[in-house]
Parts: sequence; structure tokens; C-alpha cells
Amino acid sequence: MSKLHFTTKHANAATVQHNWYVVDGTNQTVGRMCARIAAVLRGKNKAYYTPHVDCGDFVVVINADKVKFTGNKIEEKLYVHFSGYPGGKKEETAKNLLARRPEAVVEKAVKGMLPKNRLGRKIYKKLFVYAGAEHPHAAQQPKELKF
Repeated sequence: MSKLHFTTKHANAATVQHNWYVVDGTNQTVGRMCARIAAVLRGKNKAYYTPHVDCGDFVVVINADKVKFTGNKIEEKLYVHFSGYPGGKKEETAKNLLARRPEAVVEKAVKGMLPKNRLGRKIYKKLFVYAGAEHPHAAQQPKELKF
């Protein structure tokens, strides 16, 4: 008798197809929206997802200035940055960062949900965030991604 051998098909750079999606951030909760975006960037929405291969899609986020936080996070959540010098610790509330650089709120949230390695840095480059409703990626014909 012969045994049947099945091998798992792994995705690779030649077999992966990268699609473009656009996400509207209007009235979306930051963490929930970014968790879904991180999954699409990694390719977890595809049947041939392979953890060690970049099989994710490109994501364009528009209206990042209209995202919302739940509870008191808008007042209490702190974004911390350290310059590396003594006394160089800077803290900023979510409200201030959202007013000053709304793209940074979404970018930081998604980046924290990606792997902390070479692949994660490569995947992060496929995220494009814009504060307003306009984006320069119309030539790629992105499909709307609904949550």
C-alpha cells in the first residue's frame, strides 16, 4: 500500500497578488479599525496566508482626522516619545495628536499591531494614511473596504 502525501502550498513572491483597498475612517473606532487594517496588510484575509511571506494588500486610509476613541481615551491616552537625551521624554494626549497630526494616530496604532521584524517593516510601507478625503492613489483603483 502506498501512503498519500499532501504538501501544504506556501505563498511566495511570485504567487502573491497585492490588491489595493481604501478605508474611510469617518466615525470609526481607532483600535478596531486598525486591527482589521493590520490583518489586511499582513494578508490574513486570504486563503493562502503564509506568516513568513508578505502576502498582504495595500491599504489607503482617508479621513483619519474623523476617527474616534471610546471612553475617556481622547483625554487620557498618552503618546510618549523619547529623544534619547536627559529630560527628553515628551508626552502628548490623543486629543492634541489628533488635532496636530491625525495621520500619526492611525499609523502608530497599526504599526503596533504588526510584527516587530524585517517583514513587519516591509508590510508597514504598504499603509498610506491621509487626514482628508483626497488621496493620490486613484490610478491603482482601490476597492472600498467595509468593516
